[in-house]
Amino acid sequence: MGSRVNELEEVRVFVTLVECHSASKAAEKLGVANSAISRRMKALEERLGVQLLQRTTRTMHLTDDGQLFYDRCRKLLDDWNEAEQEVMQSVSTLRGNIRISMPLSLGILHLAPVISDFMAMHPEVTVNFDLSDRRVDLVEDGFDLVFRIGHLEDSTLIARRVTRVRHMVYCSAEFEKKHGPFHHPDDLTGIPALGYSNLRHPGRWPYRSPTGEEGEVRLSPTILSNNGEALISVAERGLGAGCQPTFTLHDAFSEGRLIPILQEYEWFGMNLYAVYPRSRHLSRRIRTLIDYVIERLGKEPYWDECLSCGSSSQR
Repeated sequence: MGSRVNELEEVRVFVTLVECHSASKAAEKLGVANSAISRRMKALEERLGVQLLQRTTRTMHLTDDGQLFYDRCRKLLDDWNEAEQEVMQSVSTLRGNIRISMPLSLGILHLAPVISDFMAMHPEVTVNFDLSDRRVDLVEDGFDLVFRIGHLEDSTLIARRVTRVRHMVYCSAEFEKKHGPFHHPDDLTGIPALGYSNLRHPGRWPYRSPTGEEGEVRLSPTILSNNGEALISVAERGLGAGCQPTFTLHDAFSEGRLIPILQEYEWFGMNLYAVYPRSRHLSRRIRTLIDYVIERLGKEPYWDECLSCGSSSQR
């Protein structure tokens, strides 16, 4: 029995080492000495008779055998943890920690309140929020779940669509009077524009017309920011027009501080996704949380109700 326990511990050390990319980080995560990591990895490779990792003074890479073994071991540990959780808890009880990364504004304004309601329903679940617009590495950074806006490019990840993220061109009423009217995206050409700098091309605003025509407005932003609220503040002073998600604009539209323009056009065409590793078997608490967020936000998120509050001269 003892040898089997040791073998499982070797597997746990191997998986942690691969995902941390560092023996010192793996040792810290597992609460053991660095020497224990090296000793258990040596024992594992000797027992299997293959080299799992290629090591240099600076880098560490999986061999082909190591990649195959990692994929199987990752699933083994996920199944083990899931089995323990299902045995330890009743059908109605969820418990355990969930580490989540989400976009800053969306997280503060909408996702954190929804997830807080979920936690109130499941008081034995704890959550660690990371709110940032940076692109995180889901596995390397140790997240269980990431909410992302845009298009999934990494084939090692699975993405469940949560809801549409509608973008809208916006400005102040005074700005529209000065630079409008705006009946077609081409009417935006040459205006003072506000750009979201986290986009690869902040001055390119792709659109689809009501008849399905696709196009792109190309602008030279006079003001750039990596924060949507900052751009909204600038727009309220009549210094430019921007295009960003309605989840950041709903208060400004509802209170009449800004107005939506060219509403009949679809801008950017993005969605919100719940993303997790393809190799990882989701625990019941994470699956239940994803289902809850999708149920709450739905096909038409509540923040888009603000579009009926805005007004512009085009309507």
